[in-house]
Amino acid sequence: MVKAFKGRLLQNLTDAFELPADVVLNLPRITITGSLQMLIENHQGIIAYEPEKIRIRTRQGETVITGTGLKIDSLFAGEVRINGRISGIEFRHSRG
Repeated sequence: MVKAFKGRLLQNLTDAFELPADVVLNLPRITITGSLQMLIENHQGIIAYEPEKIRIRTRQGETVITGTGLKIDSLFAGEVRINGRISGIEFRHSRG
């Protein structure tokens, strides 16, 4: 209950002061270049990695990238860059 209240409070402050939600709420920022490259910032790790599917953990749950020839081009603490032919992106929200 306290966690939900804190989340709503931060969201209201973010909206009221027009602050970037990805920074204040530690939300992932996803940048897609065509269907060939994706950059995910503020991720929390890789769950699974295959040439046809990559699952990335985020604060809200996970992001699933599907395609062909997918590969992780670079991986840093808060940033992952994926190259290949991206055909789909799915957001799976965790409960809580």
